[in-house]
Amino acid sequence: MHRALSIKCESGGGEITPVYVVLAIFVVLLLWGVAVFNRLVRRRNLVGEGWSGIDVQLKRRADLIPNLIEAVKGYMGHERGVLEKVTQLRVDSQKATSPAEKGRIEGALGSALASVFAVAENYPDLKASQNFSDLQKSLADIEEQIQLARRYYNGAVREQNIVIESFPSDIVARLFHFQRGEFFQLESVADRQVPQVRFP
Repeated sequence: MHRALSIKCESGGGEITPVYVVLAIFVVLLLWGVAVFNRLVRRRNLVGEGWSGIDVQLKRRADLIPNLIEAVKGYMGHERGVLEKVTQLRVDSQKATSPAEKGRIEGALGSALASVFAVAENYPDLKASQNFSDLQKSLADIEEQIQLARRYYNGAVREQNIVIESFPSDIVARLFHFQRGEFFQLESVADRQVPQVRFP
């Protein structure tokens, strides 16, 4: 009876019982599951790191906006609507929580800031102001950093989503409730452009 339940091992003549086969399969599956889980955790952490990079740059831009408004409002008294829009969008952006909502508002904020610089073209004294020029340069640098951070974050989200949606790693992702990441996308093609900043 024992002979019927065992399998002869060709290499050494020993016997492997079905219990050992099942145990070996279980160990292999367990090791595979741990490897996939660790891969998912790593991808999730890269997405978190990417979002942190975007958040830092958006905060830098938000912190710059009050100084920009202060610098231009003395010159643009009758352009109050443009300045109020920028201020309101800054507040809305700080309240936004999801990448999709943040992207929509940040796209509108980028357009509003571009409008401020377009209007500033009509004020030679403002354009000649060293303070305004410094703010323009800082904003241009921040806008570039936002684009770099956005590319990094979206790349990390793409890689995470591929692992989550691919078979058989999707089984582990569902089992441990890994969620697809949201891309950080600006609202329109026009909003995707860095606001044009002209230096005197």
